[in-house]
Amino acid sequence: MENKKLTRSNNRIIAGVCGGIAEYFGWDVSVVRIVYSLATIFTVFSGVIVYIILWIIMPQKRAFH
Repeated sequence: MENKKLTRSNNRIIAGVCGGIAEYFGWDVSVVRIVYSLATIFTVFSGVIVYIILWIIMPQKRAFH
Protein backbone atom coordinates (compact mmCIF):
# COMPACT_ATOMS: atom_id res chain seq x y z
CA MET A 1 0.00 0.00 0.00
CA GLU A 2 1.26 3.42 -0.96
CA ASN A 3 1.96 5.85 1.90
CA LYS A 4 0.27 9.06 0.69
CA LYS A 5 0.19 12.31 2.61
CA LEU A 6 -2.17 15.22 1.99
CA THR A 7 -0.01 18.25 1.19
CA ARG A 8 -0.44 21.52 -0.66
CA SER A 9 0.56 21.22 -4.28
CA ASN A 10 3.08 23.14 -6.34
CA ASN A 11 0.31 23.24 -8.99
CA ARG A 12 -1.27 26.30 -7.44
CA ILE A 13 -3.34 29.34 -8.19
CA ILE A 14 -3.54 30.72 -4.64
CA ALA A 15 -2.15 28.30 -2.06
CA GLY A 16 -2.20 24.85 -3.69
CA VAL A 17 -5.05 23.44 -1.55
CA CYS A 18 -7.24 22.28 -4.45
CA GLY A 19 -4.17 20.95 -6.29
CA GLY A 20 -3.11 19.00 -3.21
CA ILE A 21 -6.56 17.46 -2.79
CA ALA A 22 -6.61 16.51 -6.49
CA GLU A 23 -3.16 14.90 -6.29
CA TYR A 24 -4.08 12.97 -3.12
CA PHE A 25 -7.21 11.42 -4.63
CA GLY A 26 -5.85 11.16 -8.20
CA TRP A 27 -8.44 13.55 -9.64
CA ASP A 28 -8.12 16.26 -12.27
CA VAL A 29 -7.23 19.56 -10.58
CA SER A 30 -9.57 21.54 -12.85
CA VAL A 31 -12.56 19.47 -11.74
CA VAL A 32 -11.67 19.97 -8.06
CA ARG A 33 -11.39 23.74 -8.59
CA ILE A 34 -14.73 23.91 -10.40
CA VAL A 35 -16.50 21.83 -7.74
CA TYR A 36 -14.92 23.92 -4.98
CA SER A 37 -15.96 27.17 -6.68
CA LEU A 38 -19.56 26.01 -7.12
CA ALA A 39 -19.72 24.73 -3.55
CA THR A 40 -18.41 28.06 -2.29
CA ILE A 41 -21.00 30.05 -4.24
CA PHE A 42 -23.90 27.83 -3.20
CA THR A 43 -22.92 27.82 0.49
CA VAL A 44 -22.89 31.61 0.80
CA PHE A 45 -19.09 31.76 0.51
CA SER A 46 -18.39 29.61 3.57
CA GLY A 47 -15.95 27.71 1.34
CA VAL A 48 -13.56 30.65 1.69
CA ILE A 49 -13.28 29.95 5.42
CA VAL A 50 -12.71 26.24 4.75
CA TYR A 51 -10.01 27.10 2.18
CA ILE A 52 -8.19 29.36 4.64
CA ILE A 53 -8.31 26.68 7.34
CA LEU A 54 -6.96 24.06 4.92
CA TRP A 55 -4.26 26.52 3.83
CA ILE A 56 -3.14 26.81 7.45
CA ILE A 57 -3.25 23.11 8.42
CA MET A 58 -2.04 21.43 5.19
CA PRO A 59 1.76 21.22 5.05
CA GLN A 60 3.64 22.40 1.97
CA LYS A 61 4.98 19.65 -0.30
CA ARG A 62 8.71 19.29 0.25
CA ALA A 63 11.01 19.44 -2.73
CA PHE A 64 13.49 16.59 -2.88
CA HIS A 65 16.96 17.50 -4.07
